[in-house]
Amino acid sequence: MSLTHLNAQGEANMVDVSDKPVTTRTAVASGKVYMKPETMALITQFGHKKGDVLQTARIAGIQAGKKCSDLIPLCHPLMLSKVAIDFELHADHVEVRSLCKLAGQTGVEMEALTAVSVACLTVFDMCKAVDPGMRITDIQVETKEGGKSGQYNRKTEADL
Repeated sequence: MSLTHLNAQGEANMVDVSDKPVTTRTAVASGKVYMKPETMALITQFGHKKGDVLQTARIAGIQAGKKCSDLIPLCHPLMLSKVAIDFELHADHVEVRSLCKLAGQTGVEMEALTAVSVACLTVFDMCKAVDPGMRITDIQVETKEGGKSGQYNRKTEADL
C-alpha cells in the first residue's frame, strides 16, 4: 500500500480523480466535548450569555465542511449535497456527529472530520469562559460509503 498524495519522487501532490466514476459518497464522523455538569446545564437550559451554543456549533460545522479544501491543502474542492451536524447530550459531554454527502469522484471523509472538529471547537469557544478545562476527544470517522474502496464501519472494523 502506498500513500496516494505522494508522486513517484516522494513530493506532495493532489490526486487526479478525473478518471474515477461519479458515485454517491457519504461519511459520518464524530467527536466529543467533555465539560463540567454546570456547563452542560447552561447549554441545555439556554442560559449561556453568548446564545444557543448548539445552534451556533451546527452552523459552524456546516460551514467548515463546505470549506474543507481551503484548510487541508491537497483536498479537492467538493460540491457537497448535504452537511448535517447532530448532537447527543450526556451528563458530562456533548457528542457531535457530522454527515457529509455528495455525488462525486472522491470521498467526503475529510469534510466530515472537518465539520465535526469545527463544531466541537465552537462548543469549546462558546463555553471556554465558564469552563476552560473542557476536553475535545475521539474525533474519528464512524462510517463511509461509496467509491472504489466501498464501505467502512468503525464498529465492524473494531470487531476484527
